Amino acid sequence: MRTKEQLTEDIRDNKRAVLVVNTHSRRGRLLYEAARDRLIEAGFTLLGACAVDRPRQLPHILAEGLAKQPDLLIAGGGDGTISTAARLLAHQDAALGLLPLGTTNNFARTAHTPLDLGEAVEVLVKGKVIDLDLGLAGDEPFTNHVGVGLSAEVMLKAPRPLKRLLGRYAYPLTALGLLARHEPLRITVRTAGRSHDFRSHQVYVANGGHHAGRPIAGDADADDRLLVAYTVGGPSRRELLVETARNAARGPSRTLREEPFLAVDELWLETDRPARVEVDGEPAGSTPMRIGLAANALRVMAPVDAPDR
Repeated sequence: MRTKEQLTEDIRDNKRAVLVVNTHSRRGRLLYEAARDRLIEAGFTLLGACAVDRPRQLPHILAEGLAKQPDLLIAGGGDGTISTAARLLAHQDAALGLLPLGTTNNFARTAHTPLDLGEAVEVLVKGKVIDLDLGLAGDEPFTNHVGVGLSAEVMLKAPRPLKRLLGRYAYPLTALGLLARHEPLRITVRTAGRSHDFRSHQVYVANGGHHAGRPIAGDADADDRLLVAYTVGGPSRRELLVETARNAARGPSRTLREEPFLAVDELWLETDRPARVEVDGEPAGSTPMRIGLAANALRVMAPVDAPDR
């Protein structure tokens, strides 16, 4: 394995890359050709470039791209696309390049990548390689979060046309429609000999620093060797709505030392009935589930001023 400094130098000097864009992401179809052209203009040698129309083909196409041995595997799309690429690149001697083309772009925000296409390409040209943590839902790596309860229903049922039209605001609108029928869960989070019990419609376990396109807390990120577990509101539907609004308003000003956060490196999550689980926006079975951490498992091309621990 090259050091981060060696890999950064090789990316800047040789610019050997593979580009894979999910055209089902919010801006993927619109910006694929522009992304490819900008990368070529910036001097990249594209060992492969592919616009993926069928998301189920992403793991195979990304694996084919990595087999070409690029220094940089560039993934364009939303959080699901980035998470798929991150699982493939975990502990590999190549870096992930981010083109945030999705709805909320949580991991790109956590990695300090600008959402503008031209600025994101500039990071790939002039940035540096950093290493970030990945979460582990069972044995499955993830970049952003595990959601249990209402969010899993929302991710499954949010209409694609609504996401294209409204972006991240499609999710709360879908949640409002589902909430009337959703029953609260009894949730137990076990951490290092302690047990924490809650009643809520929703619990998250975050690896990254953003959720729904907003900061979770001012000091939450994907490079701190911590997972952050937190419920959203209590058992009443009103509490869920109030807490969701409060989280959106107060995210940057909160710290992980405050309630309702539990900042740990491993936990076991149980519910009183099997509850659907989504991992980075994709269905991932049901509770109970062990959630752990793979420290510094992923190398990412980030801005030169991005923090790196």
